[in-house]
Amino acid sequence: MSATTVEPKPVTSRDELASFLRAQREKLSPAGIGLPASGRRRTPGLRREEVAQLAGLSVTWYTWIEQGREVAVSPHCLARLAGALRLDRAARAYLFALAGRRDPNSSTAASDDPPPALLACLRAICAPAYVLDRSWEARAWNAEAEKLFAGWLDPPKAGSPERNLLRFIFLSPAARALIPDWEGRARRVAAEFRAASSAHLDDPALLGLVAGLRAQSPEFSHFWDEHAVLGREGGARSFRHPLQGFLHYEQVSFSLSGHPELTLTILAGGPDDTRPAC
Repeated sequence: MSATTVEPKPVTSRDELASFLRAQREKLSPAGIGLPASGRRRTPGLRREEVAQLAGLSVTWYTWIEQGREVAVSPHCLARLAGALRLDRAARAYLFALAGRRDPNSSTAASDDPPPALLACLRAICAPAYVLDRSWEARAWNAEAEKLFAGWLDPPKAGSPERNLLRFIFLSPAARALIPDWEGRARRVAAEFRAASSAHLDDPALLGLVAGLRAQSPEFSHFWDEHAVLGREGGARSFRHPLQGFLHYEQVSFSLSGHPELTLTILAGGPDDTRPAC
């Protein structure tokens, strides 16, 4: 007789959420969070009743979540659970991802300043490099980027425009002179920004940025209404620089560990780059 093959039960995000909450609960000790130790405990960590009390939830509701039942968990409820379980930034983000909810506190991450170590790395990079936040505002850049992006990353002066990449591309005459095939690149940038901003569609700052661009740039309004979505994958980039002539680069972008709202972009020399290495 042949053995019967038992197919493993697929693990759902609801199951993983239940396991994750249980594991985090078992890591905490009552004394560590200021609760009195009461009697012998059959399992390590906190009891479900204690987590529910700390989060301001009913014991039954929390138990259902830990059992993987089909219950709708609101962002506000998840935020209280994250606080009760003392989750750090990565664990909190994972909790919200498992629940398929947006963290109501994620909007504060847009104001994170680039860490000093990143600023030191920017200065050490010989190629043009800059850091954008989720509104695509330049938060830091090196001298090479400042030389390349005249009109966007110029030294600050009275009346200088904000350093938003979208506003530079769509509203600055300098961008149209700098970027060959401006229309093709601008269309792609609009599609990339739509994809990048999908997790923050209710952010007032992003809504205001898009509304302002639609009012001031017919091209942006047209491209935005196309509803195209593209990943920011990098690739070949060419520029018509007023002083250095035609320049060719390969663009690469990196998400920054611990700063998910910041993106580092580097324009590395392409295969025809004959400039000396630093």
